[in-house]
Amino acid sequence: MLFTKDAISGLADGSITLTFRTWTKPQAKVGGRYRACGLLLEVIAIGRVDPASINNTDARRAGYPSAEVLRRSFEKQRHDSEVWRVEFRCLGADDRIARRNDATLDPEKLAKLEARLARLDQASSTGAWTRKTLRLIAAQPGDVSTTLARRMKMERPAFKLNVRKLKELGLTESLEVGYRLSPLGEAFVGVSKLA
Repeated sequence: MLFTKDAISGLADGSITLTFRTWTKPQAKVGGRYRACGLLLEVIAIGRVDPASINNTDARRAGYPSAEVLRRSFEKQRHDSEVWRVEFRCLGADDRIARRNDATLDPEKLAKLEARLARLDQASSTGAWTRKTLRLIAAQPGDVSTTLARRMKMERPAFKLNVRKLKELGLTESLEVGYRLSPLGEAFVGVSKLA
């Protein structure tokens, strides 16, 4: 789930525990965990709502000063969308941040990363991609994903999905534009055979 930067403090301190989204179908599920603004959020309830039923208390829980201001934000959305009320709780910091910043690579950790990358490559219908992607990101940090996907001869959505898998392992991190290797990714590339 995406939030604006001004929502970060409210998400972290627990004053923002609700969001309203305009979707044609639900894009979250109860029990699902989502990363936003460096935090890990867990959805505890979701349901469709009539915008007119939103009260000021719920609007403030969503980070808006009033229900009227929140309702006005829906005017910019698609007309075929419905309004969904998503209640969540903050579980703490995004666990990938600590994982990607821990660049210590003992033999066991290295073996686990190598095995995980091998499994990702074996499961791919397009062949081995993990090491090629890491090399590409190392060589072109900050390049737009469209360019990187083209270099990998992939469609952009498939490329971005692959990079998210590497990010989940702590090997890459997103920038405003493009990606870069994380400290863990740099350490891994330094000692691993990226053949």
